[in-house]
Amino acid sequence: MRERAVQRHDRLLALVRLRGSARVTDLAEQLGVSPVTVRRDVEALAGKGLLDRVHGAVSWPRQRGAGGRAPIGEGRVLGLLAPSATYYFADVIRGAHEAAARAGARLVLRISDYRPEEDPARAEGLLAAGAEGLLVAPGWRGPGDPAEYGGWVAELPVPVVLLERNVPPGGPLAGLDRVCSDHGHGVLLALRHLRGRGHAAPLLVARADSPTALAVREGYAAALRVLGVPEPLPVIDSVPAETDPEGFERAVRELRAAVASGETTAALVHNDVDAIQMVQRLAELGVRVPDDLALVAYDDEVAALADTPLTAVAPPKREVGRQAARLLVERLRERGEGGGGARGSAGGDAVSGGAVVGGTDGEPAPRRHLALLPALRVRASCGAGRGAGGADGDAAGGGAGGEGVGDGRGVTG
Repeated sequence: MRERAVQRHDRLLALVRLRGSARVTDLAEQLGVSPVTVRRDVEALAGKGLLDRVHGAVSWPRQRGAGGRAPIGEGRVLGLLAPSATYYFADVIRGAHEAAARAGARLVLRISDYRPEEDPARAEGLLAAGAEGLLVAPGWRGPGDPAEYGGWVAELPVPVVLLERNVPPGGPLAGLDRVCSDHGHGVLLALRHLRGRGHAAPLLVARADSPTALAVREGYAAALRVLGVPEPLPVIDSVPAETDPEGFERAVRELRAAVASGETTAALVHNDVDAIQMVQRLAELGVRVPDDLALVAYDDEVAALADTPLTAVAPPKREVGRQAARLLVERLRERGEGGGGARGSAGGDAVSGGAVVGGTDGEPAPRRHLALLPALRVRASCGAGRGAGGADGDAAGGGAGGEGVGDGRGVTG
């Protein structure tokens, strides 16, 4: 796959930041491109004030300092590394931008396109752009990605807040601040609602290609235990219809067979896009929603726009971004006042329920693992409130959500 200019720029900035200065010919050799390409890149980056040019060489701007900080007197710069700027993360980014603006800070964005191996270079690009602290949502997909691709986050030289990413206990990232949606709670809301409407064993249809998908699966097993559901049916593995139409058809037919046999009368489907397409295909196969199958989607990104508006779990995306940005700003304030360390794991003031919580006796505030509760939006697909978009009585938390890559596949989490 051909490297994009922004990716090459990030690698170039990382090399210069590490060395302090470098010759254009040396950079061309290390980047694997021609000197002409490097000169063109240097000209573009120097025009933005990110590099200084000196007689066939480039150097790190002296006015920024080794940490890449903006000159004194300017507003703070926050960096945000996200796997996508659409679907789920559009609202996360919007919330972070709003909170940064209220604090007088500027938000700088880098997108990894769900390529976790490229996350370190994207983060270096944010530091090179002057970011004093980072909001980081690594482009992980599988359960082994945090261990394989996460160690670099703990080594960042600035305060860090993880976004919508849980990490294994005891690992190098476990001590970092993080703000996440509690997807387990969201799944419990959905199953409790379906059980309350008389459905004995709601089935889960879900992908396994993202952190949110994995969290929904874990939450499903835990929710069934809480609700005392005996011998639940196995999870039906879903895949994107656009990239694997045969796999998607298998999932639809497996769900149809479960309905036809009487094994289930309700299902939770992750995500919205899959749920809408499944409802359409099930209708062609003679299964009607909600008459034959009560259905709840997980995301609430486009669920309300289906022919039969879908009841959906709505993670509080925008509030996740807001809370994370507020927390990062307070960490930076504490650091500026001499109260915190240099690493991303440094202590500082924290945010709890929208309020800033400081430490006592001049000590840094403890780090925070802030879990925000999703809401349940009840519509017609579960057999209640047809055509209505009101919230269920069990609803908790804030706005709609659903994470996905920017190529339209709707890969969530």
